[in-house]
Amino acid sequence: MPNDMFTLLRLVPAAVLLAACGEPAPTLDEVRAATAKYASVDAALADGYVRDFMDVCETSYYLGSIRDEGTMGIHFMRPDLLGIGERETRHDAKGTHVDFLQPALLVYEPKPDSVLELVAVANMVSASAWEAAGHSEPPSFGDVPYDFHPEVGAGGFPAYYDLHVWLHRENPSGMFAPYNPTVTCESHNFNLPAITPPDGIPRAPHH
Repeated sequence: MPNDMFTLLRLVPAAVLLAACGEPAPTLDEVRAATAKYASVDAALADGYVRDFMDVCETSYYLGSIRDEGTMGIHFMRPDLLGIGERETRHDAKGTHVDFLQPALLVYEPKPDSVLELVAVANMVSASAWEAAGHSEPPSFGDVPYDFHPEVGAGGFPAYYDLHVWLHRENPSGMFAPYNPTVTCESHNFNLPAITPPDGIPRAPHH
């Protein structure tokens, strides 16, 4: 049995020590710099991000709020970081990825002529997977806890945590607010008309 601290530390895996000491979160400037390249959608696609196949430009109304709190936008996802398969959305997340230097989600505002403008980054974590990994507290970015969303009805979306960070568009509601009133879906055109016809009734919630 080792009787000095230095011998003990040599026997403990580095990953355990980092977890015990608490790996510091990156700064907002570091995350902004790491994700600035995704202003180019081509760069996002090259790094494995895919456009949400439902092609929804999400507003607070669309997501069930009775108040107009603003807009999220169109999400591009890293399926491997979310732990999801083909034809699943971010709400099917099964993973516990929380690294904002390589976020699981990129958020874009639709502009005229099908241009997309990067406005935010986000991570989304399965609540059950997070708890199964031994965590008793919600995930956080520094001292900012993720938002918790309970399961929606029987057979609905499972409970999850998420956090949006508005690094690429100023948000008067706050850096970590879920919606941004300066973002709009006015220029959104459905990218997958086979799923949601552009002239169909389901278009309404996107605006």
